[in-house]
Amino acid sequence: MSLFSKEKKVENDITDKDIKTEKITDEKKIDSEEINSIKYYIDKINDKLLDYSSVPAAEKIFFTQNLLVMVKAGVSLSRALSTLAEQTGNKKLQKILLDIKTNVEKGTTLSDSLAPHAKIFGELFINMIRAGETAGQLEQVLNQLTIQMKKDHHLISKVRGALVYPAIVVSAMIVIMILMFVFVIPQITSIFKELDAELPIATRALMFISDFAVNNGVLVGLSAILIIGGFIKYIKSEKGKKVWNKFTIKLPIISGILKKINLARFARTTSSLLKTDISITENFQITSKVLGNYEYKDTLKNAAEELKKGVNINETLSSRKDLFPPIVIQMIAVGEETGSLDEILEQLAIFYEEEVDQTMNTLTSTLEPILMLLLGVGVGSIAVAVIMPMYSLTQAF
Repeated sequence: MSLFSKEKKVENDITDKDIKTEKITDEKKIDSEEINSIKYYIDKINDKLLDYSSVPAAEKIFFTQNLLVMVKAGVSLSRALSTLAEQTGNKKLQKILLDIKTNVEKGTTLSDSLAPHAKIFGELFINMIRAGETAGQLEQVLNQLTIQMKKDHHLISKVRGALVYPAIVVSAMIVIMILMFVFVIPQITSIFKELDAELPIATRALMFISDFAVNNGVLVGLSAILIIGGFIKYIKSEKGKKVWNKFTIKLPIISGILKKINLARFARTTSSLLKTDISITENFQITSKVLGNYEYKDTLKNAAEELKKGVNINETLSSRKDLFPPIVIQMIAVGEETGSLDEILEQLAIFYEEEVDQTMNTLTSTLEPILMLLLGVGVGSIAVAVIMPMYSLTQAF
């Protein structure tokens, strides 16, 4: 091969390598652009999911308690918020704290920076922070909020924990009944169909339900989902909540528990707000939004209007003795007369919180015989409906 040919070959090889290198670089650029595009859309989806997510009560308690510690230590609000944003494991709370920090650095007050996030922190939290800032008592307010939130969280956790066992038992009962109607009863009743015997009404009803469930399983399942879904949607609506609350507040056993929970939260919240410069009228308006039952909500809203006219608190609440027992009204009257209403309400809150604790501790043992009775009645009814025709057939032969 000539020298010229060798040089030409080397030049062609170099050109080919350059082309390949450029091609690889272009491919990498395309891949990089695609990856960045995917990351962008993933971030957008995560942001949307964060908007719909919530912040657990434990995380809010962590924030309030640690903010109190840092404020006491003389750390600036901006630095405290930045540090707490780094420490929290909840992405939503982290995003909120960084937003609050940005607003605080611009000169906005902490309460006004919290206001856009009222759905997370609640009006009670924001209004107490505002009162603390106005009076120069932010430390005291943060301390009071920490106590309030811990007590409230403990109360709710206690109630939820006590309802776990009944919920499991009821769910198991429903599953057992469904399995019996779909798999067990058709096997037993097939014998009666073959014998073509005269059957009691209870047995015929049982067979009808079983046959309908087996032959229309999809329809039954969809109907059940629609009914349950519709019921949940209804009781979450404004009108549905009011109807449901009015119904549950009159139920045996449940009524007593609901009243104690709402009285504990009413006393604790009102007491906390009384320790700030918030007016008693605004106090009742805020407290009405904290309570879970609409009967109590409406009563406190009406009471707030009466208080504007100069009526005493005990007089405004005495019209609803079904919700506020005489002992509560009497203690409030004493508190108004002596000027120690916040202390008396705090004592009432402690009393009712202990009452809820005791009630929740004994709730399982109270509901257990009722649940067992319902289970026994259900299984017993099925057993009787199956045994009756067997007994008749035995007598006939």
